[in-house]
Amino acid sequence: MNTWMRLMAPDGGIVFGRVENGYLHEYAGLDQLVPTGAVLPLRTLSPLAPCAPGKVVALWNNFHALAAKLEKPVPTHPLFLLKPAGSVIGSDTPILRPAHYAGKIAFEGELGIVIGKRCSNVSEEEAQSSIFGYTIVNDVTAAGLLTENPHFPQWCRAKGFDTFCCIGPAIVSGFDWRSARVVTRLDGGERQNYPLDDMVFTPAQQVSLISQDLTLEAGDVIACGTSLGVGSIGAGATVEIAIEGIGTLSNILATERAEGVPDTAAQSAA
Repeated sequence: MNTWMRLMAPDGGIVFGRVENGYLHEYAGLDQLVPTGAVLPLRTLSPLAPCAPGKVVALWNNFHALAAKLEKPVPTHPLFLLKPAGSVIGSDTPILRPAHYAGKIAFEGELGIVIGKRCSNVSEEEAQSSIFGYTIVNDVTAAGLLTENPHFPQWCRAKGFDTFCCIGPAIVSGFDWRSARVVTRLDGGERQNYPLDDMVFTPAQQVSLISQDLTLEAGDVIACGTSLGVGSIGAGATVEIAIEGIGTLSNILATERAEGVPDTAAQSAA
C-alpha cells in the first residue's frame, strides 16, 4: 500500500505526493504519477483534502443493514447525488453552519473511492483499474432541509453547502476494503462501527455503473454511502471517522456561522 497526500507549502503552493517516513516524495499530480524529484519534510507542510475533485458522487442506500432498518428495497443501480467541489475541506478544518440554517446537521462516515483516470461506460474490470485509491469521507448534511419543501426533496442543497464534504486525511492505494470497518466517534463516543463488505455495490461496480451515467474524471470521489448510526453534530463537537489502514478524518462543527466561502475550503478545492 502507498499513502498519498496533498499539502500546502509555506509559500502557498500546493504539492501532491507519496508519504514515507515523515517526508513527501512529490509527484506531478494524481493523474500524472511522475516524480518531480523533490522530497519535502511533512513538518513544513499543511495538510489539505488529499485530492481536488471536480465532483463528489455520494451514494444513498448502499448498505444492506441500513436498507433493512429503513425498510427500503436494495437498489438495482447506485442511487446518488452530487456534492459540489466547493463543499470539500480536509481533515482538521472546521465545518461551518450555513448562515441562515438553524436545524440539525448530521455526520455520515463513509469510504471514499478516488478516481485515477477518466472513465466512461467502463466494465467492472476497467473500473477496477480506474480506481487510484481510497480515502475517508464525512458526508455532512443539513438534515432539516431534506423535506423542507414537501414537493421537492432537497438532497443537493442539504449536502452541498461550503465545508459539507470532509475528505482525508490521505489516499491509500492498494487498500483492501473488504476486511475494513468504518468507525465514527462524536467527541470520543462511538456512534458508527460497520463493515465495508456489507456494501450493496462493490467499488468496482459503483465506478462501472456510475460511469454509464456520467463521465468520471481523475480526482473525482465517490462516497460509498453510510450504514447504521448516523447522528447530529452539536456546535463545538468533533467528528472523527477512522478506517484502519487509511487513518482518521477529524473535523469540528464551528460555533460561528458561515459568512461566504472560507479560505480553507477554497484552498482545499484548488
